[in-house]
Amino acid sequence: MQNNRTEQQNAMRKIRQCYFCLNNIPTVDYKDTNMIKRFMSSFAKIVPRKRSKVCALHQRRLENAIKRSRIMALVPFIQR
Repeated sequence: MQNNRTEQQNAMRKIRQCYFCLNNIPTVDYKDTNMIKRFMSSFAKIVPRKRSKVCALHQRRLENAIKRSRIMALVPFIQR
């Protein structure tokens, strides 16, 4: 009985797909503010991987792009 329950739970799990891998986006551009804001919280913080459902490679690239766009003043450091 225990095995049936775990098999059902495994079958019901969703397979997470990275936004960038799914849409074949090879690079994360720091000038694309609309796409970058999608991965930021309402307080202008970088959203963690678990919530954004982005793979590790693209999360690192996304973090660098957000930091670059903050320095270039395209995206705010903090939201008021």
